[in-house]
Amino acid sequence: MRYEGQIYRPPSEAYSYILQVTVGCSHNACTFCNMYADKQFHIRKLSEILEDLQMARRAYRYVERIFLADGDALIVRTETLLEILRTIRRLFPECARITSYASARDLLLKTPGELALLQKNGLDMVYLGLESGSERILKAINKGVTVEETVQACAKAKDAGIRLSITQITGLAGQDGMEENASESAKALSRINPEYIGIMTLTLRRGTPMTKDFEEGRFKRLTPKQIVEEMRMLVAGMDSEGSVLRSNHISNYVQLCGTMNRDKSIMLEQLDLALASGRLENEYISYLENL
Repeated sequence: MRYEGQIYRPPSEAYSYILQVTVGCSHNACTFCNMYADKQFHIRKLSEILEDLQMARRAYRYVERIFLADGDALIVRTETLLEILRTIRRLFPECARITSYASARDLLLKTPGELALLQKNGLDMVYLGLESGSERILKAINKGVTVEETVQACAKAKDAGIRLSITQITGLAGQDGMEENASESAKALSRINPEYIGIMTLTLRRGTPMTKDFEEGRFKRLTPKQIVEEMRMLVAGMDSEGSVLRSNHISNYVQLCGTMNRDKSIMLEQLDLALASGRLENEYISYLENL
């Protein structure tokens, strides 16, 4: 197994074997993100990928899950992905789940037939960053896709039987846009109705345009209390029956895990308790000390 640069994966892939199919992110221009800033995007040679699978089979007795990295492995030609998936099935018959990051553009470039074929050959779920449901905010962060494109892409994946785990970022619009980010994201997530929703909190990264805006006073970062207030508005506004909602990322101040809409009131109570506890004011002191 050979890797180029820092490797990232979703929290739920902590125990998965990570197979690097692409290096970096094909877009790599979001103003808040530096995950792949040190990489020049390229697709790895198929021969190297297949060699890595052989190495992994020799190294691991049992592999239950495999995650295809880096930022958007689905940009790879369908024929190549099918060969990778079929090799996984042959070498790892015990593997119960194959997942990948995906962008809306990756999904839109595939035909319905291609996506169905990928699902049939083992691609079970994709992780996709909505980030925000506001067209204005997506344009401001240079996401490169619109809300409508993301909704259409997710519908294509669902029609093909590919499950969705969608990420939303609380605090992405700062203090001036917290209500807009919450309400518009709630609308978009309700329209998509994914199997999983993951809430993250904005983390300012070194060297990003958003961090520069913060340092020069153009971006007003939310306090921990405001972050939880925005999260509450988001959850309250969502109508996404059956979606498992989690905020188990390390960036979050409140850890939620429930199923919409069944557990909605319970999750809102958890957020209300956090807001009433006074703990978030102490978190704010720590937050200031670490700027």
